[in-house]
Amino acid sequence: MSWRLRGTTLEACNCDPICPCRRIDGVPGGRSTYGECIGALSWHVEEGAVGDADLSGLDVVMVIRYADDEPGSPWRFVLHVDGRGDDGQRQALEDVFLGRLGGTPAEQFPWVFKPSEVLAVHASDIDLDHTRGRGRFRAGGAVTLTMTTPYETGSTVTCIIPGHDRSGREVVAERLVAADEHFSFEFTGRTGFESTFDYSG
Repeated sequence: MSWRLRGTTLEACNCDPICPCRRIDGVPGGRSTYGECIGALSWHVEEGAVGDADLSGLDVVMVIRYADDEPGSPWRFVLHVDGRGDDGQRQALEDVFLGRLGGTPAEQFPWVFKPSEVLAVHASDIDLDHTRGRGRFRAGGAVTLTMTTPYETGSTVTCIIPGHDRSGREVVAERLVAADEHFSFEFTGRTGFESTFDYSG
């Protein structure tokens, strides 16, 4: 089954900006600032489909954690797919973002090409705005992110998840909060990244 999704992405974690996992002027990154990455990622599908399932306008949020010193640094995460979608659309989003359909995610999603543990998948009420420089998102009562200002740098910063071939911008997260049965954290003034994506398979 062929598929392609295009849109915008916004993420934040507990690292200090610029997040050490980014490439800076083409130089690969390294360890997390505090030895453990805790954060959340979001995607807005501007246009795209998986087979006959049109996913345009739908959103996805993921809350994650991994430790640099744990063997394989496996990702543990909760995936939130847009509750506005019907059963087929939600299943298609889940299949893409869990890497079941191959293609781009097999090369760009660390939780697909590394060891990982899916803690839960929820159909959630997602409120998302990826307006450049002042983005935000919320997935039910589980996670909330608000951004503040771009992080000033003269360097070119890229991230593997949207793709190192795509331009993006480091930003500062005003507030990142998660609270559910799997995650409980709150950070202010930490790193974020906004970009676009074009995934296919």
